[in-house]
Amino acid sequence: MPAEPTLPAEPTLPAQPAVSAQPAVSAGPPAEPPTDSVGVGPHPQPWPDDPRLDPELLRDGDRRNVVDAYRYWTVDAIVADLDTRRHPFAVAIENWRHDLNIGTVVRTANAFLAREVIVVGNRRWNRRGAMVTDRYQHVSHVPSAVELAVYAAKAGYEIVAVDNLPGAVPLETFTLPANSLLLFGQEGTGLSPAAREVAGAVCSIAQFGSTRSINAGVAAGIAMHAWIRQHAS
Repeated sequence: MPAEPTLPAEPTLPAQPAVSAQPAVSAGPPAEPPTDSVGVGPHPQPWPDDPRLDPELLRDGDRRNVVDAYRYWTVDAIVADLDTRRHPFAVAIENWRHDLNIGTVVRTANAFLAREVIVVGNRRWNRRGAMVTDRYQHVSHVPSAVELAVYAAKAGYEIVAVDNLPGAVPLETFTLPANSLLLFGQEGTGLSPAAREVAGAVCSIAQFGSTRSINAGVAAGIAMHAWIRQHAS
């Protein structure tokens, strides 16, 4: 008698997890997309009747890097308001190799409300680090340190250079003039000989590590804040 054919075994299915009875949860309305963490959205209507406000910003929202008091203001209105209360100090930095730090200096000068920033040397400078703050900060240019001295005399500035040079006085104990023009050299090489000649004083920033000098943009921020601590109300 022939043997019966062998049937294939039934496939073994994975065990299914037990399902507990849970009340149905409503999905609710779809979540709104996340909003930008910077700035504000469109202004509710009716819009304020204020000539300082920009209709496009009111319509589209204001995501600029400005303090809340200037939300929706035009650039011209912001500059005009800043001009009524700028501090009497200024900042100058040498620019011989398209220094990336100049943008940082401009941004910091805007934060501390310096009267102006003066670029010494090449007229063109790298604006990337300024983060658009050059729209609100007065930036001028002179081609040399000698012409900077003439400019400073006409504007009533006293030039105070900042660099770690022999004979420099500590910035931490130096009384900065209220009308200081804080002068900084090119990143890497520091103040040029011509810049040292036009400075009425040279200040150094205390350092305690192995590096010879700190970044020019950082040094400018430290010096500007030293002026703020001494003179800003």
